[in-house]
Amino acid sequence: MNSFLEPFRNSFVIKVIIFIAMLFYNFVLNAQVDDNSDLYKTLKSKDSIIFERGFNLCETEKLEAIIADNFEFYHDVSGIQNKAQFLTIIKKNLCAKPGNNTRQLVANSLEVHPLKNNGVLYGAIQKGEHTFQEKQKGVLKTVGIAAFTHLWILENNIWKLKRVLSYNHQPYSE
Repeated sequence: MNSFLEPFRNSFVIKVIIFIAMLFYNFVLNAQVDDNSDLYKTLKSKDSIIFERGFNLCETEKLEAIIADNFEFYHDVSGIQNKAQFLTIIKKNLCAKPGNNTRQLVANSLEVHPLKNNGVLYGAIQKGEHTFQEKQKGVLKTVGIAAFTHLWILENNIWKLKRVLSYNHQPYSE
């Protein structure tokens, strides 16, 4: 059998074909869903509830409804928070002066990756970047940018935010 494989062992073409096949295989396994898919649209709307309704408009009851009871938030500046701590911080800090701070999703940065168990969807990973605005002299100015990764889980057919990674917070520069 070794003599049969010998001509292929040093073949550049075979190595390229194997490399392309592995790259394609990896792409297929790790591909995000299309931004026109129902899953993408659903989780983008959940992102809007978190940030537009919860953070920007301080409608924290909307935010509370989509957060899992065993929620965990990991922040590279302010540490770890559970659901109660997370909601309290939003109410006491961001919502102390509504309209003073906002968050905006960076265009075309949102990705959604489905999680399945034997072909059945049970969750999704959502990641992207967002900017932060702060009111200065009566005008909102973009002051920061960060990355986020959200773990969404289907609980009784309802999407719940279970884990959040908020990281790479940097001052914003154009």
